[in-house]
Amino acid sequence: MKQDYYEILGISKNATTAEIKKAYRKQAIKYHPDKNPGDKTAEENFKKAAEAYEVLSDENKKARYDQYGHAAFENGGAGAGGFGGMNMEDIFSQFGDIFGGGFGGSFGGRSSRGSARVKGSNLRIRVKLTLEEIANGVEKKVKVRRKIQAAGVTFKTCSTCNGQGQVMRVTNTILGRMQTASTCPACQGAGEILDKRPKGADNSGLEVKEETVSIKIPAGVTEGVQLKVNGKGNSAPGNNSVDGDLIVVIEEIKHDTLKREGTNLHFDLYINFSEAVLGISKNIDTVTGKVKIKIEPGTQSGKILRLRGKGLPSIDHYGNGDLLVHVNVWTPQSLSKEQKEFFDKMKNDENFEPAPSKFDKSFFEKVKDMFS
Repeated sequence: MKQDYYEILGISKNATTAEIKKAYRKQAIKYHPDKNPGDKTAEENFKKAAEAYEVLSDENKKARYDQYGHAAFENGGAGAGGFGGMNMEDIFSQFGDIFGGGFGGSFGGRSSRGSARVKGSNLRIRVKLTLEEIANGVEKKVKVRRKIQAAGVTFKTCSTCNGQGQVMRVTNTILGRMQTASTCPACQGAGEILDKRPKGADNSGLEVKEETVSIKIPAGVTEGVQLKVNGKGNSAPGNNSVDGDLIVVIEEIKHDTLKREGTNLHFDLYINFSEAVLGISKNIDTVTGKVKIKIEPGTQSGKILRLRGKGLPSIDHYGNGDLLVHVNVWTPQSLSKEQKEFFDKMKNDENFEPAPSKFDKSFFEKVKDMFS
């Protein structure tokens, strides 16, 4: 079972942004590869701390994690940032600034030769799901137009910075000669520039291709939830580049008869006066098919029947919600002469006189019970 992010950093859920950053820095220094050469356990702990910080330092991701747990990021691989598929350089690139250069060449988001690791831009799509798909989880195949490196493209070492990604400048000051480094203006820090551009490629050596991407969507997702498919965004130029990600935004298709409220579902069942008096069995819709329920004789309008576990699953695997059936007795609005005469005779009958007992709850009491 995946370890809790707050536990990894040793903080509470009420920790401030500054406390989260401080806790991550402490863990990362403790398990930093420079201090633990060749220690695989330390390396894994280093990655775990980075993954936890990547989520908890982001307000939106933190809110999703607090609500759904690790399930909110299941489609992205090993956690929200997908650090299981990233090497140490990727982590250094993203979070190296926290240490202010406190460690050696490992930090700064650069390869062993010093050039920056360039990541392609992310793509964003919307995927519409039915309640049935949300209830069971689903795998969707979508077509995505993304930029990739063109076949036959080649890159060469940048002559301006000799592949270092940085250029050095020496200036004379009153304190003596000072050397400073800045990003190479020719390659933008990548250490490489375009060498051979195939036909159809842009000035970066990229071309647009349509690709079918398979997306596994966990059960219980909600409207607006964002899933991430690692490496299915746009590519970036260069041999040292990393593909961007595909961000999948969930949209929920309105159901014909069921209304969603969190993990609970609501169904409005209309019965006629005779059915309410005599009782009847009815087939109603659920997300797993139709089920038969029994309406007892003498059922009052407004009665709520709870079908436990017939709602939607929780995305954090805490079980299923319920299906709440709201019984509505339909009052006829157009009667024949004989029907009017019948009801005219019955209106003074003692069996037709309202006589609620102390056990018959009001509408507001039923609503209160429903949410308790």
